[in-house]
Amino acid sequence: MVDMVDNSMVTQEEPSRDAAAAELSDSVEAALEIARRQGADAAEVNASAQHGLSVNVRLGDIETLEHHRDRGLGVTVFLGQSKGHASCADLQPDSVRDCVQRALDIARFTEKDTCNGLADPDRLATHFPDLDLWHPYPLEVAAAIERALTCEAAGREDSRITNSEGAAVSSHAGVSVYANSHGFVGTTSGTRYDQSCVLVAGEGESMQRDYWYDSRRAMGDLEHPEETGRRAGERTIRRLDARKMETCQAPVLFDAPVARGLIGHLVSAISGGSLYRNASFLTDSAGQALFPDWLDIAELPFLPRAPGSTAFDAEGVATRERLLVDSGVLTGYVLSSYSARRLGLETTGNAGGVHNLRLTGMALPTRELLRQVGNGLLVTEVMGQGVSIVTGDYSRGASGFWIENGEIAYPVEEITIAGNLRDMFSAIQAIGEDVDDRGNIETGSLLVGSMTIAGA
Repeated sequence: MVDMVDNSMVTQEEPSRDAAAAELSDSVEAALEIARRQGADAAEVNASAQHGLSVNVRLGDIETLEHHRDRGLGVTVFLGQSKGHASCADLQPDSVRDCVQRALDIARFTEKDTCNGLADPDRLATHFPDLDLWHPYPLEVAAAIERALTCEAAGREDSRITNSEGAAVSSHAGVSVYANSHGFVGTTSGTRYDQSCVLVAGEGESMQRDYWYDSRRAMGDLEHPEETGRRAGERTIRRLDARKMETCQAPVLFDAPVARGLIGHLVSAISGGSLYRNASFLTDSAGQALFPDWLDIAELPFLPRAPGSTAFDAEGVATRERLLVDSGVLTGYVLSSYSARRLGLETTGNAGGVHNLRLTGMALPTRELLRQVGNGLLVTEVMGQGVSIVTGDYSRGASGFWIENGEIAYPVEEITIAGNLRDMFSAIQAIGEDVDDRGNIETGSLLVGSMTIAGA
């Protein structure tokens, strides 16, 4: 536990974004030149520098206080159709030189793969709009501690909150430079600020745990810490006196933060690695109707201040807006250059993942969603690993609330919800207006027509 904090001792001056980018660019260019001189047919290098602050408090005391500052470089080289990759944790010239040499040594002993290689030059980004991702804020240690203490205290105001797993506040700023031997050089930078609170309510056998958090690009966009703590407290208290259930078939309403995971399973199933390994239940599904015809899923990489915004992917390929699902129909996949070549397709600019997916369609207010459920289950938490991307089978432990006659009746726990993802996608009946925009997938609550709910 830290009892006293002296800002003069723990606050350190960080390099400016431009200075960091210049240093990273020098290291990246040096690595490419070394690779060229050592005989590499092609190479790509990514270097990054990041720093931040993290504070954790529990029961009114400071538990951890961390400053972090990291730099690193990764290099991939190609000798013909053989590939080698290595990384190092600093940018010193000797370290960069050794890193390139290790990558070359690896490439000399790897099998040839005709799909290896850099992204095609004509797919590389040439336009770099300002996406409003850089919002540095001088978060001092004392202010971070006070914010975390305020968050936890607000959550513990109700006497039914009997314990706390703590509140946390953190800041992060990072700059990275990617370049390859096609001559592409791209710089990205961004900031992120987070706060969270985890609380425990009840006593003895009836103890319950829940949490809330917020995450934004700009410190000023974070909700007030009292709001985060209060919501964590409310979510925890409402789980008290949870009941078990009998097994039944009923509609299931996935709360917005949980619904994001369902769309995450879709992304996994249509990602190149799963497809070319024939390890996906959605192989050869492009052009098929997977969702109701009123539902769209758009990829929006240029949203200002959004978590997944970027002008280019991890290979320098230009990102683009698209409807991944158009009127319920899957229009394409999520591919890097390598996976696209394995499938005989073109990269979709998704090396490294998707960029801001947003669900739109039949959006309803919460009260109307509950009315449509009638008698069914509201899921606020899932657990376990019972999801098969190979078959689409879905079976996870869950907790939440039983809905009776369109109203939340009581909390439930120790249940399992089961179905098949393909069936679940097609059975979505509505989206909630309660959009959760804290992550790379933006969606409201999702109402699935019917699932198996297994009780004790």
